[in-house]
Amino acid sequence: MNPTSRPADTERGPLGKHDIAALVARDIPQGAFVNLGIGQPTLVADHLPADSGVVLHTENGMLNMGPAAKGDEIDPDLINAGKIPVTELPGAAYFHHADSFAMMRGGHLDVCVLGAFQVSAGGDLANWHTGAPDAIPAVGGAMDLAVGAKKVYVMMTLFTKTGEPKLVPACTYPLTGLGCVDRVYTDLAVFEITSRGVTVLETFGTTFEELADRLEVPLIRAQVPVE
Repeated sequence: MNPTSRPADTERGPLGKHDIAALVARDIPQGAFVNLGIGQPTLVADHLPADSGVVLHTENGMLNMGPAAKGDEIDPDLINAGKIPVTELPGAAYFHHADSFAMMRGGHLDVCVLGAFQVSAGGDLANWHTGAPDAIPAVGGAMDLAVGAKKVYVMMTLFTKTGEPKLVPACTYPLTGLGCVDRVYTDLAVFEITSRGVTVLETFGTTFEELADRLEVPLIRAQVPVE
């Protein structure tokens, strides 16, 4: 089935990190089991509807995590894998770190949301090391999530601070996983990666033509849904 696009939104954009998180939350299926990677992906928890039925899994051993904790909700012993204080939802469960990784590696997660330094046109993911001399390489559980989750969504800016594309023909940074990324959510567009290529599902503050001009990756225009 060919993916369909939403109308281009040239007035809204580039999106902020909370806007991107809201897009990801919108597309997570009802009742899915989901892991949110360290960093910006944790913001997705704050945008899930209360009736979504989504069960959030944390690498450090928790199921049914709620949104980030604020004020009196903060318990220093209740944190996610990124050491951010979180809340718990009814039915929350806790378990050993090893059991958490068994869930990740065993194919029990429907979706994981990860950050990235680069994503290739073939869905390869590089998100743990840029090769910079002062960088501290830390792949963590990302490689387990990349190959263990049924769907991998990436959340990132489309360009670096110096204007270099992060969606590329081939990754130049060390890889986390091969051919694992299904969707890429950015400040300028949402992309779907399939065996046919990279499809632009929607744009923000730019157009398909402008994106095609700035990226070296060949882009496919998604079909516009029939009203």
